[in-house]
Amino acid sequence: MAVAFDYIIVGAGPAGCVLANRLSADPSIRVLLIEAGGGDRSPLVQTPAAFSRLFRGARDWNYEAEGALPQQQQYWPRGKMLGGSDSMNAMMYVRGNPADYDRWQAAGAEGWGFEDVLPYYLKLEGDRQHQSDLRGGDGPMTISAQVEPSPLTRAFLAANAELGVPINPDYNGATQDGAGLTQVKQVDGRRWSAVDAYLRPAMQRPNLTVVTHTQVTRVTIDGGRARGVEAVQRGQPITYRAEREVLLCGGAINSPQLLMLSGVGPADHLREHGVAVVADVPGVGQNLQDHAVSGVAYAINQPISLIRGENPLQLIPYLLRRRGPLTSNVGEAISFIRVRPDTPLPDIELIFAPTFFVYHGFRSPKGHGYTIGAILLRPKSRGQIRLASADPLSAPRIQPRYFSDPVDLALLREGVRFARRVAQADAFASYRVREVLPGPDVVSDDAVDGYVLEEFQSLYHPVGTCAIGSVDNPNSVVDPALRVRGVDGLRVVDASVMPTIIGGHTVAPTLMIAEKAVDLVRG
Repeated sequence: MAVAFDYIIVGAGPAGCVLANRLSADPSIRVLLIEAGGGDRSPLVQTPAAFSRLFRGARDWNYEAEGALPQQQQYWPRGKMLGGSDSMNAMMYVRGNPADYDRWQAAGAEGWGFEDVLPYYLKLEGDRQHQSDLRGGDGPMTISAQVEPSPLTRAFLAANAELGVPINPDYNGATQDGAGLTQVKQVDGRRWSAVDAYLRPAMQRPNLTVVTHTQVTRVTIDGGRARGVEAVQRGQPITYRAEREVLLCGGAINSPQLLMLSGVGPADHLREHGVAVVADVPGVGQNLQDHAVSGVAYAINQPISLIRGENPLQLIPYLLRRRGPLTSNVGEAISFIRVRPDTPLPDIELIFAPTFFVYHGFRSPKGHGYTIGAILLRPKSRGQIRLASADPLSAPRIQPRYFSDPVDLALLREGVRFARRVAQADAFASYRVREVLPGPDVVSDDAVDGYVLEEFQSLYHPVGTCAIGSVDNPNSVVDPALRVRGVDGLRVVDASVMPTIIGGHTVAPTLMIAEKAVDLVRG
């Protein structure tokens, strides 16, 4: 007989951690949180500068997506542990532009405009550095300043100022435009994830059960209502029953895959794989969006880049005082710019790393240098998630369709050119030796485009595959209360519900979505 709970939460990423904490605060509610991976107790998780060492390891889903060129594959790291990708990201806290949320509402996500979501940002944020009516100071998610920014990072800010980009001390505040030090989710020089902020404080509650190494394979649906889930726990099948609701928090890849495996999705596609159709919802897996990044890298003449953190002696200041290069999140500063003069919002974000960081760190040149990545903030291209088979333990087919809209490539080309101008500014003159990437011969439009197509990477921000929409929008997957079309007792609460990608990073809005979802679930 299946074990029963009031709410079953599938996925212990940032959204799942928020829901587990807030729902279990009522002692009369029985909550189950299911995570496919294991725990987050690892020095590689807790040490900020070590996050990329988790890539392709046991705590990574290790997905491969289709690239922009034939036969090209794009590595997509996703966290497979408590905290999900929030336990292996670069800890950057970037809410996006208020206009992003107003666009959601205008597209049919009623109740998701900026004025609607701001109270939930204020509720979650523990930012004592930026005091204003637009920032929260007492929430569980601690947001702090960089512990020890590199002198190269200061040069990046000065270089932006040279080019007329204003210095902005709070890009999450009244205005987004400008350059500033990255706000990070850290406490005393170590990662502060959703596990630290939400889950761990709640794990002693007797009404909250957390199971790991348990992969959900299907939502059981009977009579048009979600009744529970089937899962594999350390190789053995297990079933759990939900008395109230099942809440999917698997993210933009796993949530649509699980819906399709459960018979909720495009009917023809499900039948192709022998999956019985429960609800024909064409939008499941559609509308996939991601931030593509391409950039420039320069060698320097002083041994001051973050590569010095690989010296074992750097463990001493880190372990004793939480100081030194190991406290760095690598992306130490960002700049929101407009490369098109007629755009109403910043269209490119620059991220500065005071070290070589090329293609997830896998292709980084040797020696000391700095990297400036250009990010296409609001891509027009749309992709999809599809089943590769009906095997729930197999990865789905990820088709981002990067640059399928030619406007995206033209805009990122100009972003790379602006990054090059910043990298060549006088502020870097005392450090700069030569351009390593893309190289001084890459100048023409065709040459820069070729470089971008060959060398770009994901910024790890997939969204949109279970998009919020109005009840009369056949392409939406969930309604504004995050309820799945055609199935009662089933919601999606994660980055997949974003109708359009924000001009920022995705963990902040995912936390906000979960905080708002708690009120929606409670009615």
